Amino acid sequence: MTITSPHLGSSKAWTDAQLLYALEEVVEKELNRHLKVAKAWMPHEYVPFSDGRNFPGIFEDGEAWETGQSKVTDLGRIALVVNLLTEDNLPSYHHEIASLFGRDGAWGTWVHRWTAEEGRHGIVMRDYLLTSRAVDPDKLEEFRMAHMAEGFESDNRHSMLHSVAYVAFQELATRVSHRNTGHQSGDPVCDRMLARIATDENLHMVFYRNLLAAAFELAPDLTMEAVRDVVVNFRMPGHGMPGFERAAAQMAIGEIYNMRIHHDDVIQPVLRYLKVLDIDGLGPEGLKAQEELGLYMSGLDSEASKFDEKLAARKARLAARAAQA
Repeated sequence: MTITSPHLGSSKAWTDAQLLYALEEVVEKELNRHLKVAKAWMPHEYVPFSDGRNFPGIFEDGEAWETGQSKVTDLGRIALVVNLLTEDNLPSYHHEIASLFGRDGAWGTWVHRWTAEEGRHGIVMRDYLLTSRAVDPDKLEEFRMAHMAEGFESDNRHSMLHSVAYVAFQELATRVSHRNTGHQSGDPVCDRMLARIATDENLHMVFYRNLLAAAFELAPDLTMEAVRDVVVNFRMPGHGMPGFERAAAQMAIGEIYNMRIHHDDVIQPVLRYLKVLDIDGLGPEGLKAQEELGLYMSGLDSEASKFDEKLAARKARLAARAAQA
């Protein structure tokens, strides 16, 4: 497809302030669309409160947590902790986007609406985990304190376009992670809860994806550079939490979130929907970014195939051992 930029001399002339102003009508349109399709839901309706009982502390009848009390699989517990700790950093995320997008007009309305919707995710997940005794509550709180005390700074806080590009992919990544965690949890109640959260995350992705499409219309070269930078350097927002690398490795092996899923279910769908690699009429910098993005995606697909082979070999070994046993 051909995209024509109105330019201000060139797309390099766009500043964050000008882009925010130029995209205000798009934000208002997408906000109104979002409010029409988003369905209100109550976090407490997804929590099995009748399963709850006291933990040790001020209650004399408190019962200490043990692994056997959990209905959730080992892999499910690992992923649930990662997912919840990611949601816990909402105050930092709100600060980041409020600083970049502002608190006024349609941008500000979206920032606050998004924050309110995301807040439900942390509420329902924590209530579920504690009520159902899915995870060790002491360790969960220790991890939360350590993670939030560390603070959070986005890799893309320097640029409004980079931030929009990042959240377009990250919201989809979060949706996929929640949905796959539910499937692997071993508890139908948990699966339903995470499916509800994943629905919200998908709507958030659509908002930012459509905003990214409008940015391509305004400043195609700058937007292409932002997408390239974000895709090549993508990291999940929970990367700084305690034990993240080990947990991420276990989630990769367990097929909750790995390189193949990242390529096929997160990056490719957004690029394909926006036809990013087919955009023409770019300037030299935009064309360079597009070519580098295409090369990176080819390399990512190759690396994902190598991971697939290793994972298949691991499954075969485990199956052979089980057969022998």
